[in-house]
Amino acid sequence: MSLKNRLSDDMKAAMKGGDKERLGVIRLLQAAIKQREVDERIELDDAAVLAVLEKAVKQRKDSVSQFEAAGREDLAAQERFELGVIEAY
Repeated sequence: MSLKNRLSDDMKAAMKGGDKERLGVIRLLQAAIKQREVDERIELDDAAVLAVLEKAVKQRKDSVSQFEAAGREDLAAQERFELGVIEAY
């Protein structure tokens, strides 16, 4: 099963399960993947999807460190949750 299909299946499961936080993260990931496909006019394979996910992980890690430095633990906790969901893939 490709990563894109797995994301789609997990999105459906999150919808059915009512897991709004996880659903939001998966939708953000799918939007980033779709944006790259539209920009480059190609269908992304698993390696390219993984590159998009790695970029999202790096962004979340940077955000966590900045939020912690600013004393915004609530926002840092949200970013850590998103990081956990992304790293599952």
